[in-house]
Amino acid sequence: MNKPWLSRYPADVPESIDPDTYPSLVEMFENAVRRFPDQPAFINMGSVMTYRKLEERSRAFAAYLQNELKLKKGDRVALMMPNLLQYPIALFGVLRAGCIAVNVNPLYTHVSLSIS
Repeated sequence: MNKPWLSRYPADVPESIDPDTYPSLVEMFENAVRRFPDQPAFINMGSVMTYRKLEERSRAFAAYLQNELKLKKGDRVALMMPNLLQYPIALFGVLRAGCIAVNVNPLYTHVSLSIS
């Protein structure tokens, strides 16, 4: 198979990865936090969020879900938002709490949601 995009990869980026390196997204994220705490994790509309800040905020959100909302492992949480910095906070918070993130299109109407 021809893979023309590989010629655009920087020299230090491998052509393939081992998908079994991390058993979960949370562990992959925690590894990135340990390795790059003060590096940008996300940049949106000129705002930068470091891995450390994402770690702090997602842990706080996970605690809120567990302690205030009393959500349990396996509960589903709908994430209905556009691509903003709040999304990775919510996603990793939900996953840290042991819940299942259910992405919902923020453009859905209430009718669309009721039949989803």
